[in-house]
Amino acid sequence: MAQFEATVEVDRPVEEVFAFLADGENDRKFSPRVQEISRTPAGPTAVGTVFRSTVKDAGMTTRREFRISEFVAPNRIRWNELSSNLVTAREGGYDLESLADGRTRVRIFNDLEGHRLGKLLVGLAVAGARKDAPAFGQRIKAAVEAS
Repeated sequence: MAQFEATVEVDRPVEEVFAFLADGENDRKFSPRVQEISRTPAGPTAVGTVFRSTVKDAGMTTRREFRISEFVAPNRIRWNELSSNLVTAREGGYDLESLADGRTRVRIFNDLEGHRLGKLLVGLAVAGARKDAPAFGQRIKAAVEAS
């Protein structure tokens, strides 16, 4: 399995953290690779919502589409990538846990898979994502706490 994950504790209640992360358009606030992102259909995120983004990875700009496959407030969000890039996220998600002091533990993960030439690149992609995972978690924490 080509998975990376990060866990971080956020100084906000679980409902606030869930609301922030459920709005996928907030990804720009913590993921510097996201250049633009939009949602279809308009309105609140739900199972079936699709987020379309333009991202820059390793110097290459690609278009991505993610469909929300599970949405259980305030603890669980799952997505699947619909786009057909060389490396895609077969499944990704957030698990949120309310902590006793009003804080929230957030776990983010993505299971990556390679397609065509991407089968040779997926190991490099996962290694880079694992290396960045702690910093990625801290960027999520900072963005949620600043909102």
